[in-house]
Amino acid sequence: MKTLTNSCQALLIVAALFTGSTVLAAGMSHSEYSAKKDQISAEYKADKAACDKLEGNNKDVCVEKAKGKEKVAKAELEANYKNTTKARYDARVAQADADYDVAKEKCDDMSGNQKDVCVKQAKAAHTKAKADAKVARTDRDATRTAENKRANAREDAREDTRDAQYKAAAEKCDAMSGAAKDQCVRDAKAHYGKT
Repeated sequence: MKTLTNSCQALLIVAALFTGSTVLAAGMSHSEYSAKKDQISAEYKADKAACDKLEGNNKDVCVEKAKGKEKVAKAELEANYKNTTKARYDARVAQADADYDVAKEKCDDMSGNQKDVCVKQAKAAHTKAKADAKVARTDRDATRTAENKRANAREDAREDTRDAQYKAAAEKCDAMSGAAKDQCVRDAKAHYGKT
């Protein structure tokens, strides 16, 4: 049973290695995006054609790897092009799905309880990878929210400080009268941005 667990784990690791893809720098132009998308499609066709010389489950595994590699590469391309939290999340989910599909296909070489265990382990790894993607997305959202709250708090503090300083300056004007008081109030309003 220990050997079974190790073999399924090894299959999952190999699946993860074979479905890796290229990461691009953020801020690409639309023409770069289109060119990379075409390159991904061409690589998929070449990878799939390479599977034609194989037979049986080896061919099926090869095709799943090619499909997974294409899906992950496209998702990562979208993530780099759009540069959004959702697109990065979608790329991580695409990777988890691709790894799962390959691992599940590899389990087809087994039978009985060994196959059942392999499929369950593949599903567990898939569930964990998707949960990790969700956590990463939540962490990014929480960081962005925290940053926004800090920025808002800093702005509120600046506004409160200006208000207090204006009130102190206006209070000084109360000691004056007539035109001098009016000029003092105008100067205080201008200095502290009050209308």
